[in-house]
Amino acid sequence: MSASPVYLDAATAAPLHPVARQALLAALDDGWADPGKLYSQARRARQLLDAAREATAQTLGVRADELSFTASGTTAAHAAVLGGLAGRRRVGATLVHSAIEHSAVLHAAERHVADGGSAQAAPVDRLGRLDVDAWTAAVSAPGVALAALIAASHEVGTVQPVPAAAEVCAEAGVPLYVDAAQLVGRAPLPAGWSILSASAHKWGGPPGVGLLVVRKGTRWESPFPADERESGRTPGVLNLPAVVAAAASLRAAAADAAAETTRLAPLVDRIRTRVAAEVPDVEVVGDPVDRLPHLVTFSCLYVDGEALLHALDRRGFAVSSGSSCTSSTLRPSHVLEAMGVLSHGNVRVSLHRETTEADVERFLAELPGIVADLRAEAGVVGL
Repeated sequence: MSASPVYLDAATAAPLHPVARQALLAALDDGWADPGKLYSQARRARQLLDAAREATAQTLGVRADELSFTASGTTAAHAAVLGGLAGRRRVGATLVHSAIEHSAVLHAAERHVADGGSAQAAPVDRLGRLDVDAWTAAVSAPGVALAALIAASHEVGTVQPVPAAAEVCAEAGVPLYVDAAQLVGRAPLPAGWSILSASAHKWGGPPGVGLLVVRKGTRWESPFPADERESGRTPGVLNLPAVVAAAASLRAAAADAAAETTRLAPLVDRIRTRVAAEVPDVEVVGDPVDRLPHLVTFSCLYVDGEALLHALDRRGFAVSSGSSCTSSTLRPSHVLEAMGVLSHGNVRVSLHRETTEADVERFLAELPGIVADLRAEAGVVGL
């Protein structure tokens, strides 16, 4: 009998939280009507939506009227970038962003440039940390409409200096958009941002729910055709049962976040230490200290990343490689390229509330042999 599968890709999607499942099933019975109508079923749906918004806003520490639900984290990111730029078009048309933003933000930047705007990428160091001096120079230049900085790298786990970057933005009078997808439900939010986005399936909520937060006083204009829903920020009817499940699971995840950090961080430390010691020619990437508690990335020389993923999958391990959001392409991860680190044979391991110490031990026990076999098949021996 083969061992049970071990899922180690929570940075892409965490397993559905039990609270999310309960809330989703309950809301399917109560939340199917259009909350914008006036009859009793619709009023009940409106109550559920208002309660979900209030609970989510409370967990994030923002006002309920600053928060909108979207159809995905990607939609929220697109709206954050394009809406933030549209709201400040009189000031200028330059977007400043880090070189390691999520592909959703980079795709929005491409659209902005295609429409006649400009975008400037601020570099990062070898640990994946923003170069604050370069950021300062870029943000302080004339004509900057919006700055975008991911809260923590989804690929290597490095936590970004958001407070320092935000201070620079405040001095320059430039609003800061923060992609907090890897942080929400896991750690407190950094201070100083004007616009924020997150994604429910990262914290154990259902897929297909994003969060967009626009702080009061921030100039923001919807990039979508006019729609009266969600204060004009999100077009179309929301998947209300999923929104309710997202709100309930966020509250549960946030309540457990500190305890989960205490539990998972030593397991990630163990992976960092053991992989470096037991697998020859491997580079563990990302900041060893200022990082997410649940994520670790390493690159193995002389191994094809895709082959390594398939080999791990055959042994029951689900992990990511390179840029998980562009894994259909064979191009190396833009994040690893920007850091100037090894991108071949890249593996990202991300833990979650169901990950056990035994899961991690099994992964560490099997990884060296899997890598050695792949290198032998490729004719690389004697390492």
